[in-house]
Amino acid sequence: MEFQREDTWRVFRIMAEFVDGFETLSKIGPAATVFGSARVKPEDPSYKEAEKTARLLVEAGYAVITGGGPGIMEAANKGAKEAGGKSVGLNIDLPKEQKPNPYTTVSLSFRYFFARKMMFVKYARAFVIFPGGFGTLDEFFEPVTLIQTMRIESFPVILVGRAHWEGLLKWMKAHLLENGYISPEDMLIFNVVDRPEEVIQAIQHFYAAVKREAGNGKRKA
Repeated sequence: MEFQREDTWRVFRIMAEFVDGFETLSKIGPAATVFGSARVKPEDPSYKEAEKTARLLVEAGYAVITGGGPGIMEAANKGAKEAGGKSVGLNIDLPKEQKPNPYTTVSLSFRYFFARKMMFVKYARAFVIFPGGFGTLDEFFEPVTLIQTMRIESFPVILVGRAHWEGLLKWMKAHLLENGYISPEDMLIFNVVDRPEEVIQAIQHFYAAVKREAGNGKRKA
């Protein structure tokens, strides 16, 4: 019985996270969410690439959202803040690793992963995914699955670093695609690039195509 009462109160904590997230993030405007390993150090090339990517995103008119922690998240927040843009961190309460970085201009803290993941998807016009571990893989497959099943409208999902992602992509083609677990068009849900400039180009190309389709009456704007 005590367990059931705890579940009831947990609902209110969950609701509070959704309300805070909706109220805060609905005001940031167009945004791109940047993901990647929390363990990457500032001297790592991917840290510097994430920092540059965030600067370019701000220059292209996007706010930058990250998980608010160290590593790639810190790099992206740093690049966004130093470029004068909105630098959003959605931190998660964890016993280790995940401490808020000092480069956010908008910060929220979450207890529940699923509430946090909802905010990443709902308020992003693009996902930019740098090398990372289990959490990064989870953040990659979340939008891919939602787009595949048409639960959300398609948006750019961009993997950065062909050398890092090559093994996963080969496995997906050899085992998922060849065995019919996914369709050929599912492999087109995401792009793979190497340079920060290519990230911006991929996003701009995607939305230029959306605009053309909307003008031709093929897709709602």
